[in-house]
Amino acid sequence: MEIVKTKIPDLYILKPKVFEDERGYFFESYNKETFLRLGIDRNFVQDNESKSVKGVLRGLHFQKPPFTQGKLVRVMSGAVMDVAVDLRKTSPTYGQWASVVLTQQNKWMYWVPPGFAHGFVTLEDNTVFFYKCTNVYNKESEGSIRWDDPDLNIDWQTENPILSEKDKNAPLFRDFDSPF
Repeated sequence: MEIVKTKIPDLYILKPKVFEDERGYFFESYNKETFLRLGIDRNFVQDNESKSVKGVLRGLHFQKPPFTQGKLVRVMSGAVMDVAVDLRKTSPTYGQWASVVLTQQNKWMYWVPPGFAHGFVTLEDNTVFFYKCTNVYNKESEGSIRWDDPDLNIDWQTENPILSEKDKNAPLFRDFDSPF
């Protein structure tokens, strides 16, 4: 597995070794020993999956302490533009974001550590998105930031995304008091 650092420390793109032949393909999406060698020493306790039509934007979501979550995300079918925003107030990259396009074809994964808001927009119909989490979901600890926040200025590369009511009404970043 190859690890690619982003402009934000601790936020990584992971490129697995994919073995393909006339039968199809095989790759390891997770191996604890490999992740330890890469410096990701986390215990995953919950897996989540979503399916969305093209143009759905989910995010920017996070879990507050003590239920902070790291996420290892990937696309099983379709494609997304995946975004992570650094919410760690002591970080030199606080308020900065990075993105990657994850597809069924490239099979890349994105490691989004605790202390980040996470979101994605689907680029194809019937996109299946999968993620492993380092903590269980807790409704009282959930938080969100507006996807189109003017201070973050994220280029989602889409106009008029399909949004949930929660995401339409999420607070702005300037009103956010980071618990991280």
